[in-house]
Amino acid sequence: MLSEMFDIFVQSFWEKLIMVGISGFIGAALGLPLGILLYLTGRNGILQNIAVNCVLGGVVNAVRSTPLIILLIAVIPFTRLVVGSSIGTAAAIVPLTIAAAPFIACLVATALREVDRGLIEAAQAMGATTSQIVFKVLLPKSLPGVSAGLTIIFVSLVGYSAMAGAIGGGLGDLGHPLR
Repeated sequence: MLSEMFDIFVQSFWEKLIMVGISGFIGAALGLPLGILLYLTGRNGILQNIAVNCVLGGVVNAVRSTPLIILLIAVIPFTRLVVGSSIGTAAAIVPLTIAAAPFIACLVATALREVDRGLIEAAQAMGATTSQIVFKVLLPKSLPGVSAGLTIIFVSLVGYSAMAGAIGGGLGDLGHPLR
């Protein structure tokens, strides 16, 4: 009995790690470029485009402010399209990723805004391209803020994954009353 309970706990723990790891990795892969684009197209950005920034910012803020349980239900058709099911660990990864990416984008854009504008102007004066400014000035100088943001996301994903247990998988599923 105790051995069986321990095995169930270990299985649920691994499912949680998988959900958090994959959704965090994919969320970062989507959120980092989105955050950079938000920063670049914002006011005083190198590629200032207020229309693009408002649309992207609106989508990011809409998804970011949607409660996870609503998001879990709202993306069921998309989840079925992507993983073939709306229940289980793989199905929980999809809404967790959708929740993580805009949050990461917002934190990345905030970290990039903390970079001294003088450094960017100096790089532009030396003839640096946009990609050089991003990869050789902005990202290295904002790395502490981006790292802190990613840490916050992974901690948040641990909590989110417990809610995602409502559709199956992880420790949230183990603690679900209907199990």
